[in-house]
Amino acid sequence: MLRRIPRLVVALLLSVLLAAPAAGDPAPRPSTEGRFLVDPQGRVLVLHGVNMVYKRPPYAPDAVGFGADDARFLVRQGFTTVRLGVIWKAVEPEPGVYDDAYLARIRRTTEVLAAAGIHVMLDFHQDLFNERFQGEGAPDWAVQDDGLPAQPQLGFPYNYFAQVALMRAFDHFWANDPGPGGVGLQDRYAAAWRHVASYFLDTPGVMGFDLFNEPWPGTLWELCANPLGCPLFDAQLEAFSQRAIDAIREVDRRTPIFYEPHVLFNNGARTHVSPTGADLGFSFHDYCLTADVGLEGTPVQDLTCSAFDDLVWQNAEAQLARTRDTPLLTEFGATTDATVLRDMVDRAAAHRFGWQYWAYCGCDDPTTTGPGAEQALVLDPAKTPAGDNIDHAKLAALVTPHPLVVAGTPARWDFDRSTQRFVTSWTTARAGSLPGRFGGGAITRIAVPTLVYGDGYRATVTGGRVVSAPDAPVLVVRQAAGALAGRVVVTPR
Repeated sequence: MLRRIPRLVVALLLSVLLAAPAAGDPAPRPSTEGRFLVDPQGRVLVLHGVNMVYKRPPYAPDAVGFGADDARFLVRQGFTTVRLGVIWKAVEPEPGVYDDAYLARIRRTTEVLAAAGIHVMLDFHQDLFNERFQGEGAPDWAVQDDGLPAQPQLGFPYNYFAQVALMRAFDHFWANDPGPGGVGLQDRYAAAWRHVASYFLDTPGVMGFDLFNEPWPGTLWELCANPLGCPLFDAQLEAFSQRAIDAIREVDRRTPIFYEPHVLFNNGARTHVSPTGADLGFSFHDYCLTADVGLEGTPVQDLTCSAFDDLVWQNAEAQLARTRDTPLLTEFGATTDATVLRDMVDRAAAHRFGWQYWAYCGCDDPTTTGPGAEQALVLDPAKTPAGDNIDHAKLAALVTPHPLVVAGTPARWDFDRSTQRFVTSWTTARAGSLPGRFGGGAITRIAVPTLVYGDGYRATVTGGRVVSAPDAPVLVVRQAAGALAGRVVVTPR
């Protein structure tokens, strides 16, 4: 059924089409500037969005119905990014042989999202390394487990701690041990990334590459399970990250590349990983430990989560201060506890970080700690994202007003959920090391979701004026000549 297209979708679609490169030319990419990701005009992008990873054959989100109606739904909520899963096993089913038909499916999904104005991060996703260990990610030919039995079969995430065969498979990978043809496993992986980066060079909407989802330290994991982390394993992880970064930069020198710490960073362990290169980002996750021990939704979880989360965010800020690599919270959630979700969204705003919620759908996920609907925002992407196909409590926790594109450097944005008062401010100085200021006429866009302001809103602006229609879902501010700063206050009508 043809549905009315929101004004936001029309505006973003036009901006994408007008900025689209000629066929065969490299597509425009954002770049990193310290704390912020900036668009080709140098304006700061504030990304709120979701993860969409399909972990079963054929490993392509369109196979479960994810498409244009889902993109429109996301944009209506003020979401402008998707972390889109790419599975190494599907990319390289045989050593050195790449399945471009699979990549074409991922590219079509990327183009659908880009047409709606959504920035796509391509994520080489894995959990538990391979199906042999009740997970997904690596091709069968890349599994070296020393012939050990894949036992006990405890599922995700418990196999990480109990299956020696799984640990050894990771050990061999981090050591870059030779696989088929005598080629190192990491060398194959980096070459696969180089192929993917080349394939997507002229695809609009790609905002970054996420190198490896949740690296597991293998048999060294016990050394990492402490607040100080594990420099020994991190040296291996840094060498791997550098190898993959260098391979990508052979064919693509522009797209931001996001590396990850080992997975125990999610729970408060420090990282020492710091690869080098231009336009690097730091992809990190935050999951509370007590969510996995039967305390979900209880006051005990809410209190303990706060303490663990403080460590994660302190460590993320420390990484930013040490490396200047742009941070992005690429996973959190996977819970029905709205208190945890609200807290994470508000933390990200306080730190001025973007985020991507886990996950858009359950989609028969083999590596989740709860039932399929536990993590889902939309229960079935094959159906229209409306009515009882949406988890409305999650949606209410995640959807907040926030800047979308800022002509300057954001100083703050925060939303009082009790009064629905939203405040954001910025200086007109360009972010990071970019020289100069934005002048009169520069445009800042702010998401003002209808879900929050269903009865309309009032906006008070200093340093500019509103040029969007009353109660538009995107508030557009045109900067005044000579302004050194801007400020917007939104309240319900």
